[in-house]
Amino acid sequence: LQRIGLQLRATLENITRLRAEGEDFRWYLKLKCGNCGEVSEKWQYLRLMDSAPLKGGRGSATMVQKCKLCSRENSIEILSQTIKAYNAEDSEKFKTIVEFECRGLEPVDFQPQAGFAAEGAESGTPFNDINLLEKDWNDYDEKTKESVGIYEVTHKFIKC
Repeated sequence: LQRIGLQLRATLENITRLRAEGEDFRWYLKLKCGNCGEVSEKWQYLRLMDSAPLKGGRGSATMVQKCKLCSRENSIEILSQTIKAYNAEDSEKFKTIVEFECRGLEPVDFQPQAGFAAEGAESGTPFNDINLLEKDWNDYDEKTKESVGIYEVTHKFIKC
């Protein structure tokens, strides 16, 4: 059992509280089997709203998966209480925005997609359904008459 944190780094322009919004937010990951090292070819997503039972009545996890190669049953859980916003003062620094509890399934890559939300740093103007797939996003804040943006989105995983 290990905890792995996903750290985000981005350059924020007039934006704060960038966050994964809602129970249906999709964390797109590539997952590796801790037993044989096989990595999923396709992006797989985890959502808070999903839950699957663990074998032998040991509770549940966000995703339970049998490895195609070695047949080991592995699981991964989103630790909901660890989900954090990325704020203006975090700009250009790595910050852990979520942690996963891993039982044999380890995230090795992350692809931010749709479903992020944020707000204007000064104005509080809400920006919803931000898509970070291109690693860059920009818009215009009518209240402050300023451009807002999220740039150079990158990530890394750390052991917690």
